[in-house]
Amino acid sequence: MIRVLIIEDDLRIAEVNRRFVEKVEGYEVIGIATNGQEAKDQMEILQPDLVLLDIYFPDMDGLDFLSIIKEQFPATDVIMLTAAKEVDAVVEAIRYGVFDFITKPLIFARLQQTLRNYQEFRQKVSDWKKDTDQISQAQIDELIARTGQKKTTETRAVKGIDQITLDKISGFLMQTQEATTDLVSKETGISRSTARRYLEYLVAKGDAIADLSYGVVGRPERVYKSVGRQKE
Repeated sequence: MIRVLIIEDDLRIAEVNRRFVEKVEGYEVIGIATNGQEAKDQMEILQPDLVLLDIYFPDMDGLDFLSIIKEQFPATDVIMLTAAKEVDAVVEAIRYGVFDFITKPLIFARLQQTLRNYQEFRQKVSDWKKDTDQISQAQIDELIARTGQKKTTETRAVKGIDQITLDKISGFLMQTQEATTDLVSKETGISRSTARRYLEYLVAKGDAIADLSYGVVGRPERVYKSVGRQKE
């Protein structure tokens, strides 16, 4: 299991993030810290594998604490979850070596992809260490391309698929038992044809499944279910 510490000053948001993390197989949240002192104490006691860190706190600056993590706990990786979108903040976090930077409001599908990427990253490193103490250029390239940025690049390569819209639809699908094109269109505010195109794209990627619902009268209707929700 990958052990996660959530550092977030809003306890309500922290609890939502905890539920999101624990929906992904292979993860457990071992602690929640809501201020700087709690964060420091829990880092020392728990020694987590991964930290979900916000930038803004009443008693500390998240970027300053990020530097402390990197200096004192080099084996711990960090994912920033924050409403901050300033260029300087993002660039500084990247320079400190965060695994990913995700803006609020948090969309589960986006976090889920990052957590899966992180699992793959850890597994690859573990496997390579067992085989050899040397690493090839191809393996280095693979590690560097490990974050959500890789997913975004792949999505952009598909004509007509926008990452933000895709995350919105995927996130909605995760929160429902099943959904039709009409329901997704109504709840997300996009056209019916666009909703169908994105839903079929998710099916093609293996992130959703489609089935037929037979009503009392009329033609059968396609219904969609998130693969992530099926695994819960």
